[in-house]
Amino acid sequence: MAMTIEGLAGLAFMFSSSILLQILACALYNNWWPMLSALMYVVVPMPCLFFGGGSTQFLISRDGGGWMDAAKFLTGASAVGSIAIPIILRHADLIQTGAMFIEFVSFFIFVCTVMCYHHASLDDEW
Repeated sequence: MAMTIEGLAGLAFMFSSSILLQILACALYNNWWPMLSALMYVVVPMPCLFFGGGSTQFLISRDGGGWMDAAKFLTGASAVGSIAIPIILRHADLIQTGAMFIEFVSFFIFVCTVMCYHHASLDDEW
């Protein structure tokens, strides 16, 4: 089953709602520190692009060498950083608890978007 236009529109809606929640976490509490975790949204796919050839299929394979293992480690470390940054900012009293929870919901929607894209790209045959 190839990715349809409806599936692509759904992924775009999920991604844009994640970014909207990211901005709302900053704007509602008049504090732009939570935008620091948006930097991780840019960093997370970089190992896939540089070491995995732009595909997410290497993440679920057991094969690979040093570069593949490094890409898996960097992807995991940046994903953990996306959760850790709001917790650290809340612990340092730089953001409110509500902003932290909005960040978590934004990250959850972002992860669901990536998982849906990964599932759709596995089904796509070229």
